[in-house]
Amino acid sequence: MSPAPLIVHAPNVHQGGGRVLLLELLAGLPPQTRGYCQFDTRLPLSLELPADIQVRRIAPKLSARWAAERFLADTAEAQTRILCFGNLPPLFRCRGEVAVYVQNRHVVSETDLAGFPWKQRLRIRMERRWFRHSAQNAKHFLVQTESMRQALVALGLGDRTRILPFAPADTLSPPAVSLPEAAPRYDFCYVATGDRHKNHRLLIEAWLLLANAGKFPSLCLTVCPTRDGELAGWIDRMVLAHGLQVTNQGNISRDEVHALYASSRALVFPSRYESFGLPLLEARSHGLKLVTPELDYVRDVVTPDETFDVNSPRSLARAVERCLGTESPPPQICNGSEFVDQMFQPVHGFE
Repeated sequence: MSPAPLIVHAPNVHQGGGRVLLLELLAGLPPQTRGYCQFDTRLPLSLELPADIQVRRIAPKLSARWAAERFLADTAEAQTRILCFGNLPPLFRCRGEVAVYVQNRHVVSETDLAGFPWKQRLRIRMERRWFRHSAQNAKHFLVQTESMRQALVALGLGDRTRILPFAPADTLSPPAVSLPEAAPRYDFCYVATGDRHKNHRLLIEAWLLLANAGKFPSLCLTVCPTRDGELAGWIDRMVLAHGLQVTNQGNISRDEVHALYASSRALVFPSRYESFGLPLLEARSHGLKLVTPELDYVRDVVTPDETFDVNSPRSLARAVERCLGTESPPPQICNGSEFVDQMFQPVHGFE
């Protein structure tokens, strides 16, 4: 008996964790799978798909996206399974069984968008309206963590939402990486795009506090200078002005990500929101220590080694010091009599 046709609808996935998971999904399709895949024109695709899968490329513009949505509605049959892999349900009612894999916290939660570029704010607000308007067009919603499930519960979709996390095989069992003898060894790394919620500015502010205390831990970032030029430029200026031991490798390949983990001692991860937090799993599988915010999305997938307040550079700096074993002890607390004896003693360095 021929398998039911499958349509993988991912017209807006081309970078970051979404791309990594999409490629893992495609690699796992059975050879007998038949149907269609709708991909963003910017998605690099080197793997070989099943012979009976037809690929349609969707340009990143509204007219092409509209046409892709119409294709879903016009092509799907009663037995067709449709997997929407770009967070959004079909815009039009489709025949068949529709599942939506929700990976973007901003789309399903009223997260703060202040500070985002106006085009990005507009896009997220449009996607929020799309999601709420079209939620009835999907039968299943699949998420990666309990935190994401709760976000859909708040939208009244809990009875249709199931936690079904997956990760690339090289995340669960990372490949052995051969590094040159002179390869740099970073104290910390942070594998993340420069999106505002990734919180790079708080990270650098913590590194400035450490520098003011005479501590210069090494840190490697992956902020793309072409995609996030303003942030990358600011980081470069802070590094030069304060002598920080911070390296930005920019956008790197999957193999280079594994090499970075293999040449680092710990992952520092100050992100405010995540639907999954794939780097947390990757770093843990490489044996790195984890320095993370005390947030639900973190403990949905890992147990961190050190935690901090996601809004406080000083809290992050102290977590880094604890991870390195260099934290200064808190000041000794005196009693009233000792306070009176010492209250007019000169401050060290200002006698």
